[in-house]
Amino acid sequence: MKSRLTFCAVLLLCLGAAAQTTTTSTSTTKTTRRTRSAKTGSTAEEIKGLRDAIAAQQSTIRQQQQQIQQLQDQVQQVQSSLQDQTSRVQDAESKATAATSSATQQEQAVTQLRTDVSDIKTSTTSTAVAVQQEQVEKKSFEDKIKQLGPFTFSGDFRLRDEPFFGGPTNESQDRNRVRYRLRFNANAKLNQDISGGLSLATGDINDPISTNQTVNQFFTRKPFLLDRAFINYTPHQLKVLTLTGGKMAYPWYRTELTWDNDLNPEGVAEKLEWKSEKTPVFRQLALVGFQLPFAEVAGVNFNFPNTNQRSIHQSVVYGGQVQTGWQLGSAVKFTADGAFYNYHNPDPIAFAIATVNGSSPANGLLKLGGSSFQNSYQQVTVATPTCLPPLCATTTNVNSSIVNAKLNSRFAMFDGIAQFDIKTPLDAWPVRILGDYVQNTGACGNVQNPVFVPTVSGGAKATVSTVNGACNPRQRRGYWLEGRVGRTQKKGDVQLAYTRMFIEREAVMSAFNFSDLRQNSDVTQHRMEFAYQALNNIQFAFTGLIGRPLGSTEPYLKRFQFDVIYKF
Repeated sequence: MKSRLTFCAVLLLCLGAAAQTTTTSTSTTKTTRRTRSAKTGSTAEEIKGLRDAIAAQQSTIRQQQQQIQQLQDQVQQVQSSLQDQTSRVQDAESKATAATSSATQQEQAVTQLRTDVSDIKTSTTSTAVAVQQEQVEKKSFEDKIKQLGPFTFSGDFRLRDEPFFGGPTNESQDRNRVRYRLRFNANAKLNQDISGGLSLATGDINDPISTNQTVNQFFTRKPFLLDRAFINYTPHQLKVLTLTGGKMAYPWYRTELTWDNDLNPEGVAEKLEWKSEKTPVFRQLALVGFQLPFAEVAGVNFNFPNTNQRSIHQSVVYGGQVQTGWQLGSAVKFTADGAFYNYHNPDPIAFAIATVNGSSPANGLLKLGGSSFQNSYQQVTVATPTCLPPLCATTTNVNSSIVNAKLNSRFAMFDGIAQFDIKTPLDAWPVRILGDYVQNTGACGNVQNPVFVPTVSGGAKATVSTVNGACNPRQRRGYWLEGRVGRTQKKGDVQLAYTRMFIEREAVMSAFNFSDLRQNSDVTQHRMEFAYQALNNIQFAFTGLIGRPLGSTEPYLKRFQFDVIYKF
């Protein structure tokens, strides 16, 4: 086919060239005849005419040669296209053959799979029936749970190994103990206005700032007691208002510089809160008030100080807080909170801390155990002889009873907290920086009030002594600086934290703040934390606590906590 196309193209070009040549020749002949007939002109003009004719003829030949080349190129393109199409047809035929073979194999596999499925259906009939029965039982159990009312349940269990090293040179703090904590919560939304809940927890009944149960006491049963019972009222007509009463979670924001995480205060609280996501910077304002009774005991009637007449005295914490929230750009949130805690008649705390005959309750109060109380206070001790004269002349063995005690300080504390929450490009690694400063404006304000010394008889002798050293009004400040990186919300999350604590003796009420300090005030303390969320409900954690009393050369007491926490 190629040779035929080439032949036709060459023949056409040759015929065109011959025609052009004939035309040119005829024109030249006519010109020559006219020239001869005219019999004029010179030889030079004739030569010029011939040259021009030859040049025109050469130009025509070149054009024809270009046309021939274009035709040859087109022929080559057509030939290449035909070769490509032939190759594609061959590939398509090969693929069709392979597809036919694959279809045959797949048909055989499907036939085998159908046979296997039939066998599986036959062998798993009993299993399907069992699964269906399990689903029915599960639904029945869920229905029974719902019949208990609009409750939601949750809780956690923590197992801890806790070794101690260093501290006093007499090694009195060295130990290794195992502890655990179990908490169970039930909360309910009764209607659009009222909600509430209760919690049960392990722990020593005398220790309000810890729910840990130490593994000791010869495998005896351990208490599981009411830890929280409260009700909230948020009227739908005024949703910014919340009223809370009972034994409740903290209605204000605080750190363990002033209040331990495990303590649940008792009383009533009121909160007014406004929030807005539309304002560019200022996002939240809340006003919180609370009244927390913590003791009611019989004490001396100061209207009749010389008659030993007793009257009922109530002890209450009155307080309030202003809370603000700010959005400082797209990645930084800032909160600033200021609180004031005023302890009215706190002296029963000193009386409950003091030991009565080593174990007896004090005037109907439980002892406050489990904390290293460090605020200075005075106590009245009565020493009664354990023998009758004249045998007592040869012995000093006496039975001492604490019959009264009072704090040397009033506690009217200002507490300021500033917190930055920073969102990083990695969602699992947010950053928190928190600072807390507290100052007791009533430090040593109770020293001028003398402790009441009851009348004693029968040879008893009352003595007044100061415990934990003399009261210094300059020792009234506490500092807390905390940094955290990471979170513990999902499987695989990691969190790291460091906290620096510095608490002077009269800065805080040391019966209620952080229970894991070297001592609850007059202390310098470091805390390092690491937590790994192994599963959504299982966490492994480590906490290192290193501290010692302020102004002391005592070696640092090192306390390590290794935790496994399960949430349900």
